[in-house]
Amino acid sequence: MVLEPLLQPKSVPLPRTWWRPDIHADRRPFLIGRNRIQQAFRGYLADQDFIEVDTATLQVSPGNEAHLHAFSTDMLTTDGRASRMHLHTSPEFACKKLLSAGEQRIACFAHVYRNRERGALHHPEFTMLEWYRVGEGYTALMEDCAALLRLAAETTGTTRFSYRGLTCNPFAEPERLSVADAFAQFAGIDLLASLASNGETNRDELRVQVIGAGIRVADDDTWTDLFSRVLLEKIEPHLGKGRATILERYPICEAALARPAGDDPRVAERFELYACGVELANAFGELTDADEQRLRFEAEMAEKQRVYGETYPLDEEFLAALSIMPEASGIALGFDRLVMLATGAARIDQVMWAPVADSNV
Repeated sequence: MVLEPLLQPKSVPLPRTWWRPDIHADRRPFLIGRNRIQQAFRGYLADQDFIEVDTATLQVSPGNEAHLHAFSTDMLTTDGRASRMHLHTSPEFACKKLLSAGEQRIACFAHVYRNRERGALHHPEFTMLEWYRVGEGYTALMEDCAALLRLAAETTGTTRFSYRGLTCNPFAEPERLSVADAFAQFAGIDLLASLASNGETNRDELRVQVIGAGIRVADDDTWTDLFSRVLLEKIEPHLGKGRATILERYPICEAALARPAGDDPRVAERFELYACGVELANAFGELTDADEQRLRFEAEMAEKQRVYGETYPLDEEFLAALSIMPEASGIALGFDRLVMLATGAARIDQVMWAPVADSNV
């Protein structure tokens, strides 16, 4: 059967008393749908010869992207000595170490943690499904995405996804759209004109085009700031309308863990999956050059220090493992968001069995 959405305004967060029987009764169809989708996904992955792994949540580094924020704590020895640890923002580092150890196809349903994030599509703790294919290109992950969209819809008995006025047919073949083509189509911007042959960015060139597109700019905007604003305001609202969109070939500077495309070093083997304007997944042809990865992490942490006044350490064991990691493709899917679309929920916390308390409610 099709699971009906809750009869409550989309702008109203789930009350702290989600455990009350009457509130739980309204939420329960979403939660049962969640369980069924997860069970179906595990069956798909098993049929594809994936081994499900379970990685530690506490890590030396939570990840090294400038705009991701972690929860941190001190891990104490029995005699009180402390070492700083972080709740991971993704199981990626641990999964890639397992690929270096010799695993070929792995998948992981992981609880992950991101600070400064809460809203209809964001939650400080959520479930991420990651899977990796050794020796296979990232187009294989596109096929996985199409299969999982269909499977989620079949499991809940729906024929379309909808969110905030947009609809998407989960059974239709996803469209493939490059980032450069999306900028040209929806914003009239020649994105590649602002990238040098080695991938270096030209802020002034992009700024002129962004102003011409009628988008506000600030004097201190970086190239990345401008790119992100165009993506948010002009591109994302058009993605996943009617059918899912695979937005691919991101500028190399916007793909910290992806390898360059073989035909154009300005762009990377990275794609994101969208349905109903909602970003669902982020995939890479994985970078395995440890020296290049270190340089990218250091650049990300320099930007984090500039913007937020803090940094996270690099995971030296991850960089060491990367040097022996085989070529692979990997993807992270926001499992809760896909469950939302498949069950008709309006907010991410409606599909979580026990949401994190919101002190502001």
